[in-house]
Amino acid sequence: IVEYLAVQNRVRKVKGPILCLVGPPGVGKTSLGKSIARATGRNFVRMSLGGVRDEAEIRGHRRTYIGSMPGKVVQGMKKAKSSNPLFLLDEVDKLGADWRGDPSSALLEVLDPEQNGTFNDHYLEVDYDLSDVMFITTANTLRLPQPLLDRMEVIRIPGYTEDEKVEIARRHLIDKQLAAHGLKSEEWTISDGALRDLIRYYTREAGVRNLERELANLQRKAVKALATSEADAIEIENENLETYAGVRKFRFGQTELEDLVGVTTGLAWTEVGGEILSVEAVVMPGKGNVKHTGKLGDVMQESVEAARSFVRSRMLRFGIAPPEFDRRDIHVHVPEGATPKDGPSAGVAMCASIVSALTGIPVRRHVAMTGEITLRGRVLPIGGLKEKLLAALRAGITTVLIPEENMKDLAEIPDNVKNSLEIVPVETVDEVLGRALTDIPTPIDWQPSEASETRPPAVEGATFGGMVTH
Repeated sequence: IVEYLAVQNRVRKVKGPILCLVGPPGVGKTSLGKSIARATGRNFVRMSLGGVRDEAEIRGHRRTYIGSMPGKVVQGMKKAKSSNPLFLLDEVDKLGADWRGDPSSALLEVLDPEQNGTFNDHYLEVDYDLSDVMFITTANTLRLPQPLLDRMEVIRIPGYTEDEKVEIARRHLIDKQLAAHGLKSEEWTISDGALRDLIRYYTREAGVRNLERELANLQRKAVKALATSEADAIEIENENLETYAGVRKFRFGQTELEDLVGVTTGLAWTEVGGEILSVEAVVMPGKGNVKHTGKLGDVMQESVEAARSFVRSRMLRFGIAPPEFDRRDIHVHVPEGATPKDGPSAGVAMCASIVSALTGIPVRRHVAMTGEITLRGRVLPIGGLKEKLLAALRAGITTVLIPEENMKDLAEIPDNVKNSLEIVPVETVDEVLGRALTDIPTPIDWQPSEASETRPPAVEGATFGGMVTH
């Protein structure tokens, strides 16, 4: 963003790419747009596109209609009272479409630097020059039409780390809420430990909206306590946090208490940040079938099948005799069954759980892993590495196995996270198992018995077709 502004400052008129800020809710995308407007001395105009379904909202209605008006773009320019405002198009991924037209297609002309110099509003019926306007769009996901996405330069805004949330609360949120509740800074204080506990056990988000809500809740209770008691000030510490904030709402990620057979710690990424994902596998007498539960999506179910096929193809190297595999069923479960889960990055965790369950070798509880697997045992790269490493750090994990191809992404990870974890790059499933299992599986030599190779004796009285004659 700073580079883009530097070019704009040097060149009087720049036709640069349209910026698209993509990130989870509450990370400050709209606030960032306001800050850019303030830094560049432009007027700020915001237009929310959430739920907009009519193409005429963008281009305006023709004057033949009763009650016709210009589109929101021209109305926004009128509100800005200048020809070069910063125009923020909020929630561009929430655009709809129906029989009245597709507003995302109407935006193509607005957001194309080559075309928006002659933007034509149906109501005005004359070309309007939008080339001096700085357009910024915001979105939670990149589920956008490809032509629209092609016109924008995507800037990803990741979720905040715990340290960043503490700093944001200290610099901005606490003072803002103190003013909103009529409290003085000496009347209400919160320790760093209590603030971290508030973030860990009362919020689960990538941004800071819920944190601000919880701070407001604490201060309301403090105002009530000051009014009904003789106390002059309220100090929030770890010991009295539950008195003001109530019982804890969330479990802070925790590892297993001991090394367990068939239980592996995976890492997941959601729109609200990273999570640790426990993957369980058990083996029972059966017919060689595999079962998966835990509300898994199609891609995750295919990961289970791929992990099973890989293990079956290498069963002798893992010390598993083929008859044992054929006489057992495998059940893979991912806890928190009410939460939908999908994606390929749990493949290595599922593979490690299946090998552990079949061999009886426990998995190290302080090792977490992420990566997609192939049938040849290669580990493929994944997304959301920063959020996953933060989740591992929160959960007390000491070692994280990541795909070799993701090592380049470590440049974007904060140093305090990298220094607190042993991050191990892996290229194959064999490397994963060597790090994750407490012992190495012992390969076996197995030859089919002669009995299984010979045909069973013919039944007396049976014909060649298998029909018994009397």
